[in-house]
Amino acid sequence: MTWLSVPPQDQRLFDISIGQLTGFFLANLFGMMIVLLSVQFYRDVLPVFTQGDSFMKKDYIIATKKISTLGNFTGKSNTFSKKEIKELEAQSFTKSVGAFTPSLFKVSAGLGMQEASIHLSTEMFFESVPNEYVDVNLDKWHFDEDSHTIPIIIPRNYLNLYNFGFAQSRSLPKLSEGLMSLIQMDIMMRGNGRTEQYKGNIVGFSNRLNTILVPQSFMSWANRTFAPEKEAQPSRLIVEVKNPTDTAITSYFQKNNYETEGDSLDAGKTTYFLRLVTGIVIGVGLFISILSFYILMLSIFLLLQKNSVKLENLLLIGYSPTKVALPYNILTAGLNVLVLLFSIGCVSWIRTYYTEVIQKFFPQLETGSLLPCILVGLVLFMVVSLLNILAIRRKITNIRKGEKS
Repeated sequence: MTWLSVPPQDQRLFDISIGQLTGFFLANLFGMMIVLLSVQFYRDVLPVFTQGDSFMKKDYIIATKKISTLGNFTGKSNTFSKKEIKELEAQSFTKSVGAFTPSLFKVSAGLGMQEASIHLSTEMFFESVPNEYVDVNLDKWHFDEDSHTIPIIIPRNYLNLYNFGFAQSRSLPKLSEGLMSLIQMDIMMRGNGRTEQYKGNIVGFSNRLNTILVPQSFMSWANRTFAPEKEAQPSRLIVEVKNPTDTAITSYFQKNNYETEGDSLDAGKTTYFLRLVTGIVIGVGLFISILSFYILMLSIFLLLQKNSVKLENLLLIGYSPTKVALPYNILTAGLNVLVLLFSIGCVSWIRTYYTEVIQKFFPQLETGSLLPCILVGLVLFMVVSLLNILAIRRKITNIRKGEKS
């Protein structure tokens, strides 16, 4: 049975006022648009926090021991023992713990550009952490002993300090991140009666780790080569926590005289808060969508109840419940399709505005696609349409049972 195959005298049983349909359409459109826009906005903005400025990538805390005046006089070590690391790993708020491995040999670095008459040289140090804690692209983050080239990650604030401090005061040219990645450093390493010169390539800039990083594989090889008699003791730990707002973290750190570097806990709280707000907004959108679904089904049920006698007649003359329910299913599915298409269109239109703003502040950021919005929209459409079909079929079946009894 199609919509037009119903006898003319019974076509009124599908009448729903334009006001009812418009109200449902707008309510469902508003709810679905909030959900889809929240999902799409979160996916578009997420790279801002996971690339470059990456305080939102994971909930990391840099832990150190407090340095006291008394401790200096008594010779108390500020390094972490294996027992202390295991105790920290066993805490309920901890996901994982990584240790900073320091260089145990002397390192000096030179940086020069003849065209600009710039030559800088200094004593320095290296540290390494496991690769999963490094917040830059790891494509070039490997060490080959035969190449005599060391990949290096430096803190982004080091470059800012040069550009807006040293270079500004000396009237020297400022260096961009792209230019720095093209410059090779002369690295001199000394220890164990050996002196070797390597080239250093700056492959990235870190916001989270305030140190000069080299690959863990290089650090293990270099300490073994230039300081074989020494054992590296970590003085800093990088801790991934489950919830940065957990008060147990602060309590445990105070109890053990640990402290955090920078505003790691504050950044983690910001991360948690933003995720919470995103979840609340999506929840509000889902609530509005569920409410509009309820309004539509209430209208359909009232219409079915109003025309129950006519529906019973259709069932008596041989129409199956599926055929009787078909026009109502087409009506609800058609409205759901319109809501989905309009929602995706509105999200796409709004997205063009905020992506322009993001591109202005982060030109290196790659713009994603509408795929998250489309996938979530299709899932919502299928779920709502299926619920509509099941509810209408159940109502028609109940009417048929009433007619038989």
